[in-house]
Amino acid sequence: MDVTQLGKVRSDPGFFAALDQSGGSTPKALAGYGIGAGQYSSEKEMFGLVHAMRARVISDPAFDGSRVLAAILFEQTMDRDIAGLPSARYLWAEKQVVPFLKVDSGLAAEQDGVQLMKPIGGLSGLLERANRHQIFGTKMRSVIRDADEHGVAAIADQQVEYAMRIAAAGLVPIMEPEVDIACPRKDEAEILLRDALQTRIEALPRDATVMLKLTIPSRPGLYAGLAADPRVLRVLALSGGYSRDRACTLLARDPSMIASFSRALLEGLSSQQADDQFHARLDASIGQIFAASVDKVPAGGRP
Repeated sequence: MDVTQLGKVRSDPGFFAALDQSGGSTPKALAGYGIGAGQYSSEKEMFGLVHAMRARVISDPAFDGSRVLAAILFEQTMDRDIAGLPSARYLWAEKQVVPFLKVDSGLAAEQDGVQLMKPIGGLSGLLERANRHQIFGTKMRSVIRDADEHGVAAIADQQVEYAMRIAAAGLVPIMEPEVDIACPRKDEAEILLRDALQTRIEALPRDATVMLKLTIPSRPGLYAGLAADPRVLRVLALSGGYSRDRACTLLARDPSMIASFSRALLEGLSSQQADDQFHARLDASIGQIFAASVDKVPAGGRP
């Protein structure tokens, strides 16, 4: 584990850029960028286009370690180059942005109000490759659709089990048990999740290092206890389908979380934009998300 990167992730001001759209979410990401399905005819072309989009974002002058602490990459992004360097190496060497890798294989069918992760086949080999690419940590996502105690417990168990395997390989795991913002009992589901995670994290060795990526809770500060646990390096917030404006407004009310946005970060960017237009939009987006992660609204502050 790189000590400089560890210190940056632990305490520097900023946020995470989630650039890890996989095969299932890539068409939607490209469509938001102005590239429709009719503009590519194969999966290979599709992944080439989305890599070009990510490379444009990462190589833009607005994207650097002064505001962006880390970037979460898709496996194919890790295996490709940016400006002649492997993507993860480019991020750190040229931008001082810490590289993470999405490692999950998607979601299983819903059961007990949740979607667990599908078994992550070939995880050991993927972690070996991540270490060779000088990746700092990983991310894995599951989803809570309703406040079912058994389902939430299963989510927490699976996330922690995989996290310990990842930590044993020398990488820092981000556990992402997302609570669907359309969950009919969102507040209740979040309380169940907080309690389940707290119980399991408190049972980890004192020198364990994990991270959490969670939906912005209905009650600001709900996860403050988790953020204060010495085993939790940082608690990240996902945008979860909110617009960037809405996600930033909610995040600014919660001092225990910083952003890890994907779609909300890329909102407003287009393949048709000239470089100066693209830069201005990206710079404004990064500035807004950075401010929401760093400049918190005091209790009783603006609505």
